[in-house]
Amino acid sequence: MSPRLPIVTSREVIQVANKIGFVFDRQTGSHAVYVHEEKKLRIVIPIHKGNDIKPKTLKGIIEDMGITVDQFKELL
Repeated sequence: MSPRLPIVTSREVIQVANKIGFVFDRQTGSHAVYVHEEKKLRIVIPIHKGNDIKPKTLKGIIEDMGITVDQFKELL
C-alpha cells in the first residue's frame, strides 16, 4: 500500500520544488512550469487560488520531481 498523499496547495508544492532545486521557467494561464537544470526535469503545477491540488495530480507531480511521497512529506 502506498503512503497517503498530503492535502496541499500549489504554494506548498512550489516551496518543495524550490527546496530540491526546481526554478520557475514560465507560466501559461493557470499552469506554472518549473525546471531542474541539473537533472533535466520539468514539472507543471496548476495554480488555482484557494483550491487544493487533486490527489492524482499531486501524485503525478511528485513522480515527475523524482522523489517519493514520504520524501515530499518531509520537505513540506
